[in-house]
Amino acid sequence: MISVRRARERYRGGDAAAGIESLHALSFGGFYDPDNLRFGPVLACNEERLAPGAGFDEHPHSHTEIVTWVVEGELTHYDSTGRATVVRAGDVQHLSSAGGVRHEERNDGTVPLVFVQMWLAPRQPGGTPSYEIVRGIADSTPYAVLAAGAMLYVRRLAPGERTAVPDAPGVYVHVVRGEVTLSSQHLFPGDSARLTSETGVDVVATAAAEVLFWELNET
Repeated sequence: MISVRRARERYRGGDAAAGIESLHALSFGGFYDPDNLRFGPVLACNEERLAPGAGFDEHPHSHTEIVTWVVEGELTHYDSTGRATVVRAGDVQHLSSAGGVRHEERNDGTVPLVFVQMWLAPRQPGGTPSYEIVRGIADSTPYAVLAAGAMLYVRRLAPGERTAVPDAPGVYVHVVRGEVTLSSQHLFPGDSARLTSETGVDVVATAAAEVLFWELNET
């Protein structure tokens, strides 16, 4: 089964007055949709846009694997373990909140910041928080989130280029930029697709594109 969700269907959140725009693909915060709570371990896929100087003040997380992909600009990240890092386009950031952690995310730069943040539920709650950043992840190189039984792939496609969607119990596809077709469906920036027990599916770029694939061990 393939379910396509359009960018225009995302719930619009954030705080425009504070320079924060958030687009949510799943039930999130004040927006409750009982039919769209999660897809396998995927709890959230948020597109965030922060104006220069804007940010999310320190707040808590627990029992969540938080993976961030910066699209444009630079994300400054602080957390209660004492880390302070700058995440740039092409970097993958992974914060495992485990038994509990606090963090802050800001745009301390001079240009707008755009990033995609994905939350996944771990198979086992608790544990010790951990943090990892992979600089300049290579195309098609998998990034494993073992705690959630998930694997992230980034594909950058030239016009006309084809790539296989992972054959897995579940796959979550998010189009970061460009245009692609997936099983005769045309997908544009912000669109997503959820695949359940599908095999032999390809994505073809109709324009230069960047696509995120989550390979999920369960749905």
